[in-house]
Amino acid sequence: MKPEEKKAAKVIQDIPRIGNTSAQAILSVIGTDMGRFPTDAHISSWAGLCHGNNESAHKRKCGKARKGNALLRETLVVCAHSAVKNKKSYFSAQFARISAHRGKKRAYVAVAHSMLVAIYHILKDRVTFKDLGADYYNQFNKEHKINVYLKRLKALGWEAVVAI
Repeated sequence: MKPEEKKAAKVIQDIPRIGNTSAQAILSVIGTDMGRFPTDAHISSWAGLCHGNNESAHKRKCGKARKGNALLRETLVVCAHSAVKNKKSYFSAQFARISAHRGKKRAYVAVAHSMLVAIYHILKDRVTFKDLGADYYNQFNKEHKINVYLKRLKALGWEAVVAI
């Protein structure tokens, strides 16, 4: 590997559960120059990690991911399998949220997509990876979530006293 590729591989390894071999495999496929991909959506589409867009009359039909670069896709999905095991990371929270209603396989592909988007921005913008944390999704709509959980408790027969 060239010196800039070694440096890029080291930077990519800041993402949880991406090791040296995986980083080298990813860089061997996409390279270090992100100028060929105008946006992160382009690289996701090229890798086959974006969802399908078969929609008619405002009804989503088949959402199968398209075929893309097999080596890149498989490497990122394997990394996603490993990344979701770290319970204090954003990827684990994303996996739990998506797998609850879409299934585990789709959730792994979604986590792999997020990892690829992070790699794209790390290489293009020369930024470091910052994990958003496991409680990232809990920051939104706190009042609504509290009301939903209180209604669930009430349906189970437990009356909660709310002290504001």
